[in-house]
Amino acid sequence: MSHRRAVSLMILVTLLWSIAGVVARHLDSAHSFEVTFWRSLFNALALGCALSLLYGRQLWRSLLDGGWPLWFSGFCWSVMFTAFMLAITLTSVANVLVAMAIGPLITALFARIFLQHRLPARTWLAIALAGFGIAWMFGQEASAGLSLTGSVVALAVPLAAALNFTTLQHAGHRGRGEDAAMPQDMLPAVLIGAVLSAACTLPFAHPLQATAHDLGLLALLGVVQLAIPCLLVVRLSRELAAPEIALLGLLEVVFGVTWAWLGAGEQPGGSTLIGGALVLAALVGNEVLALRGPAGNIRTAVSGD
Repeated sequence: MSHRRAVSLMILVTLLWSIAGVVARHLDSAHSFEVTFWRSLFNALALGCALSLLYGRQLWRSLLDGGWPLWFSGFCWSVMFTAFMLAITLTSVANVLVAMAIGPLITALFARIFLQHRLPARTWLAIALAGFGIAWMFGQEASAGLSLTGSVVALAVPLAAALNFTTLQHAGHRGRGEDAAMPQDMLPAVLIGAVLSAACTLPFAHPLQATAHDLGLLALLGVVQLAIPCLLVVRLSRELAAPEIALLGLLEVVFGVTWAWLGAGEQPGGSTLIGGALVLAALVGNEVLALRGPAGNIRTAVSGD
């Protein structure tokens, strides 16, 4: 897969991820843990069907023989699935996305520490610019009375995402040595995460109050907003470095805030718009410089391989 195509697919992933906030605002009766439970359950059902078609009986063997990277990645997915929807029910979509957007900074740090990635100057500059934009938004939102509980819960998402992307990168590249012909397949980890999230939130979801309308929207989130993009991002972890995946993932901030504004009336403040513009400028600048470089050196420059 070319770098250009991988970047395009990652942008699609962020677009699909970004619909969660606006869809959640149109639920009738489901709240908090029940929202997370149903979304994770529908996600698990969709993933179970898709992966069963792909793997057949080998799916269960891959779960048993996956080793620590597969199960640790699954745990990270479960934290991301659970914390995000809980945070959405506790504070505004913009606040959640602002807190999540520190992910590239954490991912770059983890990739440097655990994977010894050498990042090009343009990527560090893009991360710094994006970080400044996020810090601007966060500072302004905090001064306006940001929900502490919702923000703390939301911070679990970028932390788990950074650990997850770093683990996916490790698993995707460790199979390229002399003793292994293929990188480890990490797609089943998404299924593990969905099952763990549904199982952990079920005891707190009672009494179940979701209407048929709610179940339809939550099924949409489970399949379109979670299952499809999460499978895509696992595949893309073989093509894009962990910090670049996290940096492109910042587009979810721009998309998500826009959807919440247009579809749920959550109008962002001026600080959010300014910060979002800085984030978008960092992303566009980084990708334009990458695409203008020698085609054979793009991936090496980004990942440090």
